[in-house]
Parts: sequence; C-alpha cells; structure tokens
Amino acid sequence: MQDIEHFAKKHTTEVFSILALIIAMVSSAFHFFTGPGLTIVFTTVGAILAILFPAPIQKGLRQLYQFTYRQDKTTEIVLGAVKIIVAIFIPFLYFGLIGLLAGGSYHYHIHSSRHARFERRDNNTHSNHTGDEHD
Repeated sequence: MQDIEHFAKKHTTEVFSILALIIAMVSSAFHFFTGPGLTIVFTTVGAILAILFPAPIQKGLRQLYQFTYRQDKTTEIVLGAVKIIVAIFIPFLYFGLIGLLAGGSYHYHIHSSRHARFERRDNNTHSNHTGDEHD
C-alpha cells in the first residue's frame, strides 16, 4: 500500500490523467452528458491538427505540461480535479487533447523513422566500397 501511495505522490499528474481517461471513457461510452460521436470527432481533429501543424502543437503541449509540472502539490491536485470534472461533463475536450498528443507522437515517429531510413541509405552509398567483389 505504501508503494502505491509513494507512486501517487511522485506521479500526481499521471495518476490524475489516468483517472480522467477512465472517467472520460465511461462518461462518453455510456452517454452521460455527450455520446461517443463527439469524442471520436475531437480525437480525430486533434490528431489531424497535430500532424498538419506539429511545431505549434508541440510547443503548446510542452508549455501546458511545463506549467503543470512547475506547480506545487496543492495546485497540481486542483488541476487534476479540473481534469476529472472536464472528463465527466465534456469528455470530448479531454479526448481532443489526447488526439493532439497522438498526432504529435505520430508525426515524431514518422519523422524519426524517415530520418533513420535516409541515414541508412546515405551510409550505404558512402561506404568504402571499391566495386571489387573479391577480398
């Protein structure tokens, strides 16, 4: 039990994010205030925006999370409670944020994979290969 408590104290933002995701999923799936339709739309729009405009989206997300992590524990708990309230009443907004994170991740991984592919190709063309097949 102490391990869980220690983890929760150390990772307060992450714990609140997980709780908000679960609550938003339940709220949306069971049509408490809005249905899953808006959730899907906002998640998709968030992902598309992050793929199309990666730099400003990443900058904004970085500022959001840096702001969150600079707060003291009390403010961090208040922000976590706000996440949960948003997750209950307007879950599509929370899933829109998740869409932004997903689109940013997609862009990052595609970009790094493409960069790695070009590096491999450049390394293969610039190798010390003389054209002689015999050792």
